[in-house]
Amino acid sequence: MDIQPVNAGHVLVAPRRHFESFEDLPPEIAMHLFEIALQLQPAVRKVSGAQGMNMVVNSGRAAGQDVFHYHVHLIPRRVGDGFDIPLPFPGSEMQNRMQLDACAARIIAAHHDSARCDVHHHDAVDVAAD
Repeated sequence: MDIQPVNAGHVLVAPRRHFESFEDLPPEIAMHLFEIALQLQPAVRKVSGAQGMNMVVNSGRAAGQDVFHYHVHLIPRRVGDGFDIPLPFPGSEMQNRMQLDACAARIIAAHHDSARCDVHHHDAVDVAAD
């Protein structure tokens, strides 16, 4: 349970092992935490009387993380509860399609580059282990 809840029923889902942020979190642990959050969500909604639910992760100081042990917030919501995560963000500007496509292409390229590095790293480890 969150010790300073947004609303009653605000739950934290956290791994027992220490991982500071997204960058440290193994994919299998991330998937497990998401599965646990999905399993808890109906009970949290029922007990809290929530009309909606936010699932939030703050990863890194710039994202608002203030407890540096990775965790997922399940926040039960009610209309007019005063909590807000406004998306789209009022201070953001609508991007044109070319800007969105260029940004998406850079993200895809960076993802492919990191995947190639992971494959080469695993190959090197496998060779070294033989």
